[in-house]
Amino acid sequence: MSLTASRTTPTYGAILLRGLLAGLIAGLLAGVFAYALGEPKVDAAIAIEEAAAAQAEPAAAEPADDHHGDDAAVSRPGQKGGLFLATALFGVAMGGLLATAYTLLRRRLRTSHDHRAALGLAAAALLGMVLVPFVKYPPNPPAVGDPETINQRTISYLAIVVIGLVAVWAGVVAARAPRAGAAEWVRAAAGIGGFLVVVVVGYVLLPNIDEVSDTFPPSLLWNFRITSLGTQVTLWAVLGLAFAALITKLTAGDRAAVQGRSESVPV
Repeated sequence: MSLTASRTTPTYGAILLRGLLAGLIAGLLAGVFAYALGEPKVDAAIAIEEAAAAQAEPAAAEPADDHHGDDAAVSRPGQKGGLFLATALFGVAMGGLLATAYTLLRRRLRTSHDHRAALGLAAAALLGMVLVPFVKYPPNPPAVGDPETINQRTISYLAIVVIGLVAVWAGVVAARAPRAGAAEWVRAAAGIGGFLVVVVVGYVLLPNIDEVSDTFPPSLLWNFRITSLGTQVTLWAVLGLAFAALITKLTAGDRAAVQGRSESVPV
């Protein structure tokens, strides 16, 4: 007779390492997406900004162009090269947060499948940290925005991120609130309702910020926002899939090791 292998819990260090690795992979792929589809929109927005500045100050336009590369803290080629570093670091940071959330919340998630737990957490983060803020405060290209309102915009954006995460939590709590045996559509409706209540309240309380000039091309603005959203979706989709694959392999390996040890113990 042999002992039955029990479910094992990997150490936080092992989970964190896989989260960081998944984040690095996701960040680099998101950087590829942003470079291929987003940077041309940024270049077009900068060209519009420079053309507007040249028309506003025709007398000073030539000298400004001559020293544009010297005055810029980082040149455009440098910014493009640094894009991959920025998305990689951001991906690693988000991978660390996902691994930490997985460690803290795994026992509370009502699924026995590790990959579903990982994907569910990544989807929740995408919804709360990306999609909810995107609807309220969609990103603008470099040529749009008043420098004097940057503090207000930053605080408002951080606030809507927190509200988005609270909304996801409220939706989960509401979905679990109906009594045992309730129909799935009742739980789904309760979850959606709880989520929307928090989101709507947050949208109403936070100020509206619209600094896009009427002369800015709508198509360019729309394309920039879509590619920005696509970069975030790419990052979180790849992060969720990579982390799910890595964590599943880790837990499967641990269970196999436990089973091997239990079979070697005589009873």
